[in-house]
Amino acid sequence: MKKKRNFAAALRYDKDRTDAPVVKAKGYGHVADQIKKSAEKSAIPVQKDPSLAELLSHLHVNEPIPEHLYEAVAEVFAFIYQVEREMKEIQTNGNDRGER
Repeated sequence: MKKKRNFAAALRYDKDRTDAPVVKAKGYGHVADQIKKSAEKSAIPVQKDPSLAELLSHLHVNEPIPEHLYEAVAEVFAFIYQVEREMKEIQTNGNDRGER
């Protein structure tokens, strides 16, 4: 059985500038680790989806995602928005109790 290579991709969606999310970074091995570390340092949620990662690996940096990936990528962004919403809620509730 062939071992899967460590891969990561970073996507960005700015609805005011582009019609679709854009691949902002991608890479294998050490580069993938750096992308993940950068996301962690910036408190950007990371979702593991090997099937989507494989599809994104064929795109170029600064290339918008193709239409056939819209639904899969929309699920990723929905996950991220949910995590961000939950984190804000935790921070707000913690601050209401005088916690920091």
